[in-house]
Amino acid sequence: MSEIKKEDIKQEVFDLYDDYAHNRLERRDFMQKLSTYAVGGITIASLMSFLMPDYHGAIQVQANDPRLKSDYVTYESPKGGGKIKALLSEPADAKGKLGGIVIVHENRGLNPHIEDVARRAALAGFISIAPDALTPLGGYPGNDDDGRTMQSKRDRNEMLEDFIAGFDYLKNHKDCNGKIGVVGFCFGGWIANMMAVRIPDLAAAVPFYGGQPAVEDVPKIKAPLLVQYAGLDTRVNEGWPAYEAALKANKKEYVAYTYPEVNHGFHNDTTPRYDKPAAELAWKRTIDFFSEKLK
Repeated sequence: MSEIKKEDIKQEVFDLYDDYAHNRLERRDFMQKLSTYAVGGITIASLMSFLMPDYHGAIQVQANDPRLKSDYVTYESPKGGGKIKALLSEPADAKGKLGGIVIVHENRGLNPHIEDVARRAALAGFISIAPDALTPLGGYPGNDDDGRTMQSKRDRNEMLEDFIAGFDYLKNHKDCNGKIGVVGFCFGGWIANMMAVRIPDLAAAVPFYGGQPAVEDVPKIKAPLLVQYAGLDTRVNEGWPAYEAALKANKKEYVAYTYPEVNHGFHNDTTPRYDKPAAELAWKRTIDFFSEKLK
């Protein structure tokens, strides 16, 4: 059997995976619906294998990269989960204080991909913190299925408090210059938007395909925004027109990009939803934005 290629897969399969990844489909129902597309020598097992993340094969910056100082820390989150574990990373040869970035994971905890993204941010010249909102439940369990189940048991507003506490930890870190931004993906994109609402001195926010705050909360936003959407992500994108109208009405500083013909999760290079040109452009824009706002 030949290897499955992204271009051979119907968009409906990616839409099914999106429903599954966001807990709108149980695993059994997902596999049943997926069986419709197991044709022409393609089995359900091969489709599942193709769609699931490959964390070890896609790592761009290894945990032991000598260019970085990267280790786990634990900080207090009294309004959230109590104590939160996070990955703290910074350049090994940093001179002076650095701008800080809070890296917010998707709806499955601090998995290897988000740790990799945090290290990429550090290599770009920042001190980054990547909290694990699953810490109160034992931490990321080693696979995304269990991670999604665990995260669904936590209140998202309590998790927001955990990331706000991560902002406070980073702002007070001896190697940080006090200018903090946030970047988040999916669930983390919603967190990034909400941190902009909640934190008056947040210096920048970059939500990737994240849910939008309530329109009545937009006047509270002080941070400049870089908002990034996937063109095929109709579920999240439907909230953008009202959000943009509120940003304009309240004269907020923002830039928005929608990347055409790419799926929700296009920045995540561990799954076939990944789109290399769009991901690399979106990340360059992210780092350029943070370089302008945090240094």
